[in-house]
Amino acid sequence: MTAPTTDGALPLPTGAAVPKDCPGYHGLMASSDRETVDDGAAGPADALSVGGSGTPAPGRLERSIGQQVKHFRATLGLTASDLAERTGLSKAMISKIESASTSCSLTTLDRVAHELGVPVTALFRGLETDREASHTKAGEGAVVVRSGTRRGHEYKILGTLRHREDALEPTLVTLTSASDVFPLFQHPGTEFLYMLEGEMIYHHGPHQYRMLPGDSLLFEGEAPHGPAELVSVPIRFLAIADPHPRHT
Repeated sequence: MTAPTTDGALPLPTGAAVPKDCPGYHGLMASSDRETVDDGAAGPADALSVGGSGTPAPGRLERSIGQQVKHFRATLGLTASDLAERTGLSKAMISKIESASTSCSLTTLDRVAHELGVPVTALFRGLETDREASHTKAGEGAVVVRSGTRRGHEYKILGTLRHREDALEPTLVTLTSASDVFPLFQHPGTEFLYMLEGEMIYHHGPHQYRMLPGDSLLFEGEAPHGPAELVSVPIRFLAIADPHPRHT
């Protein structure tokens, strides 16, 4: 015969369901199950409490998601109760998401994002790591020596990303009366020219193009190219080279 518990009740057989109206129901539930019940619609697969005993503290992911959810909710003028009603989640779950005290499944996050009117990826924006940028003020830039320098061509780099081998190479090219036309260039990838000042005839393969301020030219770098005639100096144009061809 099964022995009674200390409070006089007989223990339930293993695997038996516990009626919710049974006295001591919540006391019989494991803490993780209690968490699920308190969260309303969120099931065990939808959320994992963090920061409690034996569980990891909230990380960057939880904090980022919580901040974004709160931001978008406030932007729409919604209360936590409003968002809970829209998503079918409990207000407690919404509060835990925003306070970074729970880790949600992608299904739950997708539901929340849908009701906020944003893509689910928007909830991860706070996780974006610092990325390199290059800001060059007007009149500044690093003058570099290239093969056309000895022919009077000035090359000023307008930006560079040191940690990206595939970065574009924006260069301000200046030609003056002291400049000569140069034997044609060839390189892999593509190049874009935007004419700023002066007038020149630009050679690319078997073709020649008259370049005036506001004109642009995009071409493949493998074909021989370069200034063929300096019609009106000074000449300034922006050259943006992408030396890394795209393979499909």
